[in-house]
Parts: sequence; C-alpha cells; structure tokens
Amino acid sequence: MRRFYSSLIFCFVVLTAMAQGWPKSYSGVMLQGFYWNSYADTQWTRLERQADDLAKVFDLVWIPQSGYCGGQSMGYDDLYWFTNYNSSFGTEAELRSMIKTFKYKGIGTIADVVINHRRNVSSWTDFPAETYNGVTYQMTYNDICSDDEAAKNGQKVGPNKDTGEGWDGMRDLDHKSENVQTNVKAYLKFLLNDLGYTGFRYDMVKGYSAEFTKMYNEDSKPQFSVGECWDSSNTIKNWIDGTGKTSAAFDFQFRYTVRNAANASDWTKLGQQNDGNYPLISKNYENASYSQYAVTFVENHDTEKRPDADQDPIKKDTLAANAYLLAMPGTPCVFFTHWKAYKQEIANMIAVRKTVGITNTSAYVNMASNKDYYAVQTTGTKGKLLVVVGTGAAGYTPNGSEWKKAISGYHYVYYVSDLDPATIVYPEINTEEEKDGEYAGVPAFCTMEEGERCAFFEAPVSWGSQIFVWAWMNNGDGKDYLGTAWPGVSATKLGTADNGNSVWKWTVTGAVNPDNIIFSGGGMQTENMKYTNGGYYFGKDGLKATVTATAIRHIDMTGQPAEHAVFDLQGRQVGTTKSSLKPGVYIINKQKFIVR
Repeated sequence: MRRFYSSLIFCFVVLTAMAQGWPKSYSGVMLQGFYWNSYADTQWTRLERQADDLAKVFDLVWIPQSGYCGGQSMGYDDLYWFTNYNSSFGTEAELRSMIKTFKYKGIGTIADVVINHRRNVSSWTDFPAETYNGVTYQMTYNDICSDDEAAKNGQKVGPNKDTGEGWDGMRDLDHKSENVQTNVKAYLKFLLNDLGYTGFRYDMVKGYSAEFTKMYNEDSKPQFSVGECWDSSNTIKNWIDGTGKTSAAFDFQFRYTVRNAANASDWTKLGQQNDGNYPLISKNYENASYSQYAVTFVENHDTEKRPDADQDPIKKDTLAANAYLLAMPGTPCVFFTHWKAYKQEIANMIAVRKTVGITNTSAYVNMASNKDYYAVQTTGTKGKLLVVVGTGAAGYTPNGSEWKKAISGYHYVYYVSDLDPATIVYPEINTEEEKDGEYAGVPAFCTMEEGERCAFFEAPVSWGSQIFVWAWMNNGDGKDYLGTAWPGVSATKLGTADNGNSVWKWTVTGAVNPDNIIFSGGGMQTENMKYTNGGYYFGKDGLKATVTATAIRHIDMTGQPAEHAVFDLQGRQVGTTKSSLKPGVYIINKQKFIVR
C-alpha cells in the first residue's frame, strides 16, 4: 500500500511537470538559429557543424519551420506536415541528423509551429493528403474559418468564425473543427516523437484562442512551449493564463524597453514603461511574477533591419543590449546575427550568468540609473551579478568591496560577488566565419567551343542536386527571356570542383544573349547578376572568372614535354596522354581535344 501511494505521488509530479509550459528556475539560454532569408547561413548541415561550439553556450536552439512549403520559404507558409521535409534549409535526412547531433550534445531543438494558417496546394481550399503510420491526414474546405478570405472569394468554407485575429495571407484554420484538432495533435506528436524536437515555438498565437494551445500542449506534452503573442504585456499575460500556463511567451515589452534605451542613448529608459506595459519579468504585477514564462529577447527575424521591410531594429549598442538581456531573469533568446557578430563575448556573458546561477525566476533590483548608465543586480543560486550598461558603464563604481569585475566590453561591465571571478570558466569559441565550399578556381573541365554562348556556376553542396537558370532582358518585363516559369531552365552538371562543390553549365539557346541572370537551387538563389558570356559564377559571390572559348582540336601529343592528365566532359580523370583512349572528346591541360 505504501509503495502504491508513492507511485501515485510520482505520477502526479511527472504530470504536473509536463504541464508547466516552461520549467521553473530554469537556467538555460536559447539561440534563435536563423534570421530572415538566412537560407545559406542556417542550412541544417552548417548548424550541425557548429554543434560543438553551440553546446558550450546554448541549451536550446529554435530553428525555422522545417517542412516543405512549395518553394523557397522561411516556413511561414507551411504546406506539408508529415511527408515532405526537404525544405529551403536542407533535406529531411540532414534535419534528422542535426537534431540527433544536437540532442547528443545536450541541445534541445525547438520547432517553429505554424498552425494559425496553412497554404493550399493549388487552389483556395485544397490541402495535401498525407499518410503517416498508416493514417491519412487531410484538411478540407470545412476546416477553414467562415470569415476567411476564401469565403469572400466565393469558396466553400466551414461553419465557424475565427477564434482570434484573421490573416489574409493564407487560409485561417478553424481550431473548433475536430478534424483540425486531430491533424494538429498528430503533427505535434510527429515533431516530438519522430523528428526528435524537444519543444515548440508557436507562431502568431493571437490568430486563435489560447484554449487550443492548452489543448495541444496537454495532448503532446512538449518540454518547452513558447508563443509569439505580439502585443501589450497584459495581453501576453492573459494569453499565458488562457493556455493554463502550459506555455511561455516572448517578452515583447522587454525587447521594446531595451531598444528604446539603446537607440536613444538614454539608459534610464530601462526602468521606464509606458501605459503600464511592464516586461513579463517585472515585479510590478500584483499577484505573481510571470518571469518563469518569459522568454526575453532584444531582436528577432521580425524586428531586425531588413532591406525588404520597414522594421524597428536596435540601431546601436547591440553588445550592451545583450549584456543586459543575459544578466536578467527570464529565459534569454539570443538572435543569430548577434551571435555571429559577437560569439566570444556573448559566450563569456552566458558563462558568467551560469556560474552565478541566474534562472528565469531570479530576483533583481535596480542599483543606479541615469542617462549614461543603468545598473542592475540579479541574485543567482551561487552568487550575485551586477550588470552596468550604457555609454558611461566603465565609469560607474559599485558600492561595496565585495564586487569584483568579471568581464567588460563596449558599453557594458559585469561584476560578481559571493564567488571568485577567477573560477569562471570561459568556453573557447571558434570565431572564424564558416565558408561553405570556398572558391578554388575554374576547374579544367569548364570549356566552351568557339561561337558557343554559355555561363558556368559553382554551387556549394547545400544548393541541392539541381541548379536552375533564370535569364532576362533589360528592355523586357523581367520574365525569363525564353518564357519559362520560375525557376527557369535546368543547368547541366559538369562535375565536381576540388573543394567539393558542384559545377554547372548553362547554354544560351535564344536568338540573342540575355542581359541578366540568376542561378538558384535548394531554396537558395543568387542576386540579380549581369550575364557575361563564358562567365564563371560562384555561389552568392557572383562573377569570379571568364572562360575563354577554344576550338576542338585533334589530339596530337607530338613534342609534348610531359605527361598530362586526361578528363572527360564530366570532369572525371580517365587516363593520361600516354593512355589508350577511346574515341571521344576530352579535356587536356584545360583545352578540348577529340580522339577519333
């Protein structure tokens, strides 16, 4: 009887933990492992190669929605949930390998879950039918909200109105529909149990009632759940309550407070909030602190500076902003571009945070505030951390001899007490920028005949197994000059360069040469580039060299001073000039010869 009673207590504790939304007293730090249009930088293969360094610093990595969306996409127009995971960031095999490697090294992978809306296959209301584990999942027009744009366009839709804010970009899903619930529940369990994700980042949660996030989390039981509730602090707090506290939320007011202080160079703004919009980590709520459910950040893919959108980024003092972020309670989420730019310094900040023992529920107190600096003390489980940020940070001296300087940098200083700063172990991070298949020169097998019009393209392996070409005229309408649909015509693979990249050739077949050209593949593409006949283009670097046309000559090795390697037109070495060669065309010493 006693043993049975203990088992009941154990089961209760486990169930309570699984429903908490975000662990209490959690000391981890998350990385947002992408930025907008980061197709090359955050390929699954590239992230996996950085796992050793990431594991020294981060506990969680949030990655883009990983299903295929019908073309190049950041994943917010999701299409396939079960059967196609060859996305703009890599193949399904590469995704699984990355998640497995992360897990082995102690990193949990957070999935970007987009269930407010969904893309259709070809028309307004057709969704893909996907069979997984012997069950076919498919949504129909009856799963679309009755006030969706599809209805306004005369399409059949379901009977229920949207339970949140509408969005006209795609079909708003009716979460009251039993079929939608069945599909979503199966999808979330697939992400956790099959692909190996450890938790969810829910996109655009204001688009449907919080009660459904509660339903889905209680069914799938992720270790971590965080929602994008982009609104005032009270709205975010109410959303967390609406989920039954089965989910955390991004602390948008924290982000705006830091941005305002940094951009204005007025650090008193860190202690100022307008209209009662305090950050979730604030102590100003009457009842309980919501810092357990606060995922703090200072920049993300929707707020960063982007050339194609009017955003509101932090314009300066990025290091100081991150220093403040990483010294405060909540669960910090570091933005990928900030990590890229300041890897070692951010790693050092996190090392101090973890040594002091700061968690998402740690207490803090403001110590000093003026326009030039702001000082905050946070109490961890093993010591205290005093962060000073601002243009005058270096000139501030904390009261008390117990404070010892740990680290400092541009407009920030970390002091610690109750521990010796010499005991802090700082991880050594590789700060060299990874280059995926550096340019190694024009391979010998890239040749062109006299009068031939063509272009060559060297693609890193992450660009996929087929490269396409889109070419157009300056005096046209921007369409492909041959009239083909995007992404244009297929290029022909010639072979593999010494650096492992694939090399492709495209031949002009139109009456005149195009003026401009784009190469694409694997969800990535070059910029608009000027077409150069015989041009050798490398990845996103553009034109690297020009191949000179040569005539095909009969092979004649009379008087040759040395033996030469012989390649076929695919770049494979097939012998030497002293070998017995079959009739055909060969490349010898970067020239084309014919053997009869």
